[in-house]
Amino acid sequence: MIQRTEYLNKLIAFKDSELIKVVMGIRRCGKSTLLKLYIDYLHSIGVPQKRIIFINFEDFENSELADPKILHKYIAEKTGAEKTHYVFLDEIQVVPSFEKVINSLNLRKNIDLYITGSNAYFLSGELATFLSGRYVSIEMMPLSFKEYCSAFKDIDREKLFENYINFSSFPYAMELGFNREKINDYLAGIMNTVILKDVVQRKKISEIAALERLVKFIFGNIGFLTSTKKISDTLKTFGFKISVQTVENYLAALQDCYVIYKVNRLDVNGREYLKANDKYFVADLGIRRYLWGDKRKDYGSILENIVYLELIRRGYEVFVGRLGNLEIDFIAFRDGIPSYYQVAYTVREKSTLERELAPLEKIKDNYEKFIITMDRGTSNDNGIKTINALDFLTSNPM
Repeated sequence: MIQRTEYLNKLIAFKDSELIKVVMGIRRCGKSTLLKLYIDYLHSIGVPQKRIIFINFEDFENSELADPKILHKYIAEKTGAEKTHYVFLDEIQVVPSFEKVINSLNLRKNIDLYITGSNAYFLSGELATFLSGRYVSIEMMPLSFKEYCSAFKDIDREKLFENYINFSSFPYAMELGFNREKINDYLAGIMNTVILKDVVQRKKISEIAALERLVKFIFGNIGFLTSTKKISDTLKTFGFKISVQTVENYLAALQDCYVIYKVNRLDVNGREYLKANDKYFVADLGIRRYLWGDKRKDYGSILENIVYLELIRRGYEVFVGRLGNLEIDFIAFRDGIPSYYQVAYTVREKSTLERELAPLEKIKDNYEKFIITMDRGTSNDNGIKTINALDFLTSNPM
């Protein structure tokens, strides 16, 4: 079992605090496993099983507990003693009026509460209103490349990277070996669940075929500047009469489910947001290959997607940068301090290196600037560091 140390340490850091711990992320990214790893940690420090309550609402055995009154009574009776009880409610959003249950349980001083959900929207409604300032959210993602490597001790990094982008970063996919057919079936199940259950039902979408075509478009165009109008126009060429507003609604729903990520553009000099054209990246490149096969082997875009996800994992707020007519792949802010990233599969050719250096050289501040590439080794051009992507992805956060 991969330990997911980054997320586990976050939960440990907030243990016994009055804050509700909310773990969110795309389905099958490992939220339930994370809770079980944390329960193992509790056992290791002497917390007995009788003071731990774990309820997975996707398990049919717990279907009766999806009634909010029954759920509240069940937990209240189990946690009557004064000692702290650790309560884990997995995929809580299936419980009607769950926010009222959570709010009530949170009033009890002997309950340390942990909940998970597969949709960002469940924290944007009544729950956020009830719990304003009383929860901490942890956004979980499928496996990073570093986590992926930790499961394979006898395979070199280059081969693992090839597997990482060709198969899947979802934890369970590794148990399917490198069997393309099995992994495709597994990924199809994830997509059907996310689209049909999380998006279609919540948004009451009738044009499912249009939604599926939109998903395929986004997965096929990662890292390219695009607009909702362009997406709408593209869908119309396939016979779907879909408005720009509808496209925006579909994209927002997919973002809520952590299937895709929208990256806004930022003017480097004025620090102003640019309204026209954004980039989209995806949660798992295995799904991309499942949707497109070998038709989209644009390794530069694939590497850009992976670097973006890694920056997000490391706690950066990330934008696409514009400097005059030049584009900077990523401006990453942490604690208000920017760092700049260009991503290129290779910069061996002098013209390519010069093209990637050009926008970074025009930035007048002295903050860190990087080129991330699959080329081996490192270099430094007037303070701009060129770093091997695999070294970057497996390093400790900078």
